[in-house]
Amino acid sequence: MSLNHSRLKIPFRELNLKSSDIGKTIGYKTDEAPDHINSLIDSGLRKAGMICDVRAEYSVFNDAVFKNEDHSVIISGSCFRVGKIVFSQLKEADSIAVFLCTAGERISTLSKEISKEGDILEGYILDTIGSEVVEAAADIMQDRLKEEMTGTGKNSTNRFSPGYCGWNLSEQPAIFQIMPDNFCHIKLTESSLMMPIKSISGFIGIGKNARFAPYKCKICNDKNCIYRNKKMNR
Repeated sequence: MSLNHSRLKIPFRELNLKSSDIGKTIGYKTDEAPDHINSLIDSGLRKAGMICDVRAEYSVFNDAVFKNEDHSVIISGSCFRVGKIVFSQLKEADSIAVFLCTAGERISTLSKEISKEGDILEGYILDTIGSEVVEAAADIMQDRLKEEMTGTGKNSTNRFSPGYCGWNLSEQPAIFQIMPDNFCHIKLTESSLMMPIKSISGFIGIGKNARFAPYKCKICNDKNCIYRNKKMNR
């Protein structure tokens, strides 16, 4: 049973994305990216600002049941085997916020078009910006949820998504079963990938005993995780 549902259409400027942040994501130290890279990043951010349809939403479910024996969470009759790492972060919650976020379709489309035309570097930078857009949107969504829950005397955990921290991507369809007709207009492929590509989904634990904690990178084997060693001082 969902307690409440919130929808956000986020203006691009509110994401507060900086060229230096994008440069760092693609591998340069702070303020050390070459001028031509900074020029491509600045151009990419301007293009992203014109074409991204940034949306986020969450529903808080108060019927969550936590099963320690198989590290699963049951929400509205759907069973999610989230794995040991995610379960350890959620198990003290008494509710679960199920969230969706997207940067929209057009930035991925433009990135592919530019790459096919031969400018692979510019296409890659646009693709990176798309990833940063959806993560920034998720940060804003998470802050809004945290503020809302703090007003009720409850805490919130970090956010967790299928495909990370040992939570199998194949469980993605179950999320969309309990989030029908989603405001973000996200659909799934047969292989459980989200369309638009620059989209994320997942859980945030809610409750008086819930606690925010950094991602457990040291005990996770996913070397390609975007959250690995990322400082989340929220």
